[in-house]
Amino acid sequence: MDSGLLYLLAADLLLFGHVLFVAFVVLGLVLILIGKPFDWAWVRNPWFRFAHLAAIGIVVLQSWIGLICPLTTWEMALRKRAGDVAYSGSFMSHWLESLLYFQAPAWVFTLCYTVFAIFVAASWFWVRPRPLMRRADQ
Repeated sequence: MDSGLLYLLAADLLLFGHVLFVAFVVLGLVLILIGKPFDWAWVRNPWFRFAHLAAIGIVVLQSWIGLICPLTTWEMALRKRAGDVAYSGSFMSHWLESLLYFQAPAWVFTLCYTVFAIFVAASWFWVRPRPLMRRADQ
């Protein structure tokens, strides 16, 4: 297999992973909020909730300090190594790129990420996670 194709495949896989990360953050909150009235126990899992809060926390921190997401940086480096400048390589990369990367001033993204993180933090009070450790007498 051509090394350029391997780099494109790696870039597409990384882009797919990036989409999964975004889906975890966005759909995670949606499912937490839906799970409360349906009494879904898993939405109160503390490990899931910590991972979810950490994920949006990392996004907000990167945005506030002006860092580009490392997943984006790595993906672009792989595409460059493959000789692919724009997302012209594959159907998957074209559509996933359209979902993730759109044009707006940086402050718009920072504001959106921050507001979303506030909703995630507020969900801890509305849909409380179970304690990490339960006492033996409970």
